[in-house]
Amino acid sequence: MTKKDIRDELINMGVTIAEIVSAALELYLPHPGVETREKAEQEFKKELDLALSDPNLALLIYAGILLEREGIRKNLPNMQNEDYHDDLACLIADEVLGISIAKYIGGYKGLFDYVRYDKAKPGILSELGPFMDDVIAGLIGGVSSNMYTRAVLD
Repeated sequence: MTKKDIRDELINMGVTIAEIVSAALELYLPHPGVETREKAEQEFKKELDLALSDPNLALLIYAGILLEREGIRKNLPNMQNEDYHDDLACLIADEVLGISIAKYIGGYKGLFDYVRYDKAKPGILSELGPFMDDVIAGLIGGVSSNMYTRAVLD
C-alpha cells in the first residue's frame, strides 16, 4: 500500500513547494544566521521539509484541502454557495485553521508570522481560495518563525 504524502496533496491543489518557498521569501528580512536570501531559502526549505514530515501537521493541512475542495463543489454545510467565494468576514474557520497550523509549528512566533503573511498575501497566497490561503499562510508563518529562531540558536 502506498503512503499518501501531503506534498502530493498540495500539488494536486495547485500548490508547489517552490511556490511556498517563493511566497515566504517575498517577506524575507535579513537576520542573524540567515543574512542572505540564499541562506534563508536553504534554511526555509529544511524547516519546511521537517514540518511536512509531521503527520499531525499533514492532517491539519489535509483538513484545509478537503474544506477547499468542498467549497469549490458548493458542498459546505450551513453555508450559501456564494459565501465560500466571497470569503465572508463572519467565516472564521479558515482563520482558525491557519492559526492552528502556525501555532502548532512555531508557537506564538509562528502566529505573528502567520498574521504578517495572511495580511500581505505574497505570491501564491493571493491566488488561493479562502481555506488554502490561510493554510499556506499558517504553514509559511510557522516555518519561517522556526527558521529565524533556529538561525539565532545555531
